[in-house]
Amino acid sequence: MSASLLPIIFLSLISPDCSTLDDDRAQQPDCPISGAVPVDHLIGKGETHFAHLWQVTSGGENAEAYWSFEGDRLCLQVSNPSMGWNCDRITVTMPDGSLEQISNGKGVTTCSYFLPGGKNVIFASTRSAHNTCPPRPDHSKGYVWPIHDSYEIYVHTLGGGTLPLITGAGYDAEATVSPMGDRIVFTSTRSGDLELWTCDLEGKNLFQVTDEPGYDGGAFFSHDGKQLVFRTTAFTPGKRAEEASAYKKLLSKGLVRPSHMEIYTINVNGKQRRQLTHLGKANFAPSFFPDDKRVIFSSNHHDPKRPAMNFDLFAIDVKSGELEQITTLNGERGKQFDGFPLFSPDGKYLAFSSNRGDGPAGETNVFIALWR
Repeated sequence: MSASLLPIIFLSLISPDCSTLDDDRAQQPDCPISGAVPVDHLIGKGETHFAHLWQVTSGGENAEAYWSFEGDRLCLQVSNPSMGWNCDRITVTMPDGSLEQISNGKGVTTCSYFLPGGKNVIFASTRSAHNTCPPRPDHSKGYVWPIHDSYEIYVHTLGGGTLPLITGAGYDAEATVSPMGDRIVFTSTRSGDLELWTCDLEGKNLFQVTDEPGYDGGAFFSHDGKQLVFRTTAFTPGKRAEEASAYKKLLSKGLVRPSHMEIYTINVNGKQRRQLTHLGKANFAPSFFPDDKRVIFSSNHHDPKRPAMNFDLFAIDVKSGELEQITTLNGERGKQFDGFPLFSPDGKYLAFSSNRGDGPAGETNVFIALWR
């Protein structure tokens, strides 16, 4: 049997219905993901929006967990050197509380997302160019992300095979799907820069949404499908030309520096590009609240240290710009990361990635919070 079809058990199952810490069964909320472990004790001081908290994964680095349209499953990326998974692979949660690998183990993968109907998952992979993990970038001259030209977007049928969906010269990745179920947004270098593009669910009818210098990426649709929220490179006023030139030079080497990014919105037709945050440092992983009136995202702007390593979740009002801090994680041994937030389709739960808990430094797990 192929390794991509073997269920991988990461979790300690408690009961089929995911009991909470409350012994009164009548008071227990519904559990959105089978097998998730109740961890209300990991709700931090000041995290008042979290009524209950569950931990979905345990061990390794687990991130970018995104909901199915039905709200009963997650797809996510996992790396775990102790299992021989030295770079990210794509998995989905199973009804028995396990994770099943759906990528084939070749190359590196990123950014998975369910299509409507819960039968198909899209994700990006370098599998066409790499049998093993591609070389990691040299951080001796600062923190950079690799932008592999070999990333292409694939669609996998659960219980079936995997086919190319969005291909071509350059980087194609970071795909998410409109809640309306009709369009995909992704990031591509096909026009020479990292821009946002949309297409239909078959990978056809491409449209370039953004066209300004800088890394436009990590986009999510509003719930009415009319807007996108995304992160982009923030150039210093008065130094824009100089910094844009340095950005393009680095991009020509397949690298970007993500340490200074802000959150923007734009209409899906490419009009009314608008800057939401003016916070400095690294702001990323934005997505809309269920009513589309606010955006939730991760940021280290409040960390005075250099480098700023403390990432928390924040919410910003789209109209007023009012900012609210959602998480307050600031632990020792590198436990200072909350990121990749996304509300469930019914708006009751928030999935996010965090290194809170008793695991070793660097371990990142997926959590589900009951929102209030």
